[in-house]
Amino acid sequence: MRVLVVEDEVRLAENVASALRESSGFAVDCAEDGETGIALAGNRCYDLIILDLMLPKIDGLGVLRDIRASKDRTPVLILTARAEVGSKVNLLNAGADDYLSKPFDLGELLARSKALLRRGKGIAHPTLQAGDLVVNTLEQTAFRAGVPVILSRMEYRILEYMMHRPRVIVSKQELLEHLYDYNWEHHSNVIEVHVSNLRKKMGGADGMSLIQTLRGRGYRLLLTKAENS
Repeated sequence: MRVLVVEDEVRLAENVASALRESSGFAVDCAEDGETGIALAGNRCYDLIILDLMLPKIDGLGVLRDIRASKDRTPVLILTARAEVGSKVNLLNAGADDYLSKPFDLGELLARSKALLRRGKGIAHPTLQAGDLVVNTLEQTAFRAGVPVILSRMEYRILEYMMHRPRVIVSKQELLEHLYDYNWEHHSNVIEVHVSNLRKKMGGADGMSLIQTLRGRGYRLLLTKAENS
């Protein structure tokens, strides 16, 4: 998943971004002010936005209102030092999905972030299933027909992304946009390499991969081997 962190405290933003990358393998972009946050959010490539309330140029509430006014329904987690009940009610009414009061525990931030991501995909339980393929998003493990599939971090991230979109054609560009931050060189063929390795590992005892490659269009996760015949 790809996350936007809008936070003007540089050290805090770096700590949050590192926790999201290292514990969950998320791609993370950071903005230090509300104006930049609005510009990045306008790309509509994020699965979650973590938004500080006190920001330079445009405050968090202004950013939130702009995001919702553009009909962007990306889940938004607000970070706030304000403890007043009224301010929290205003945030929720303005379109925030959740809030976390400063100072906060990084473990709680990660748990809330993952819950919002699942809710945003319409999934209440952390386990995803497609045919005989089961992925646990908390443990970041995969099983096919009960047999564990050992995946690299990026292979797992591609698989989890596709598990949220079974039967949907996912392009290489979409995978790049959601799995890598802006520091990545997007012309690389890294996606093809990872998907190729993933297909081999996902072959199963019957030798049939559940990942279908559609030349010039992208990749599709099939729910049964019959769909690939």
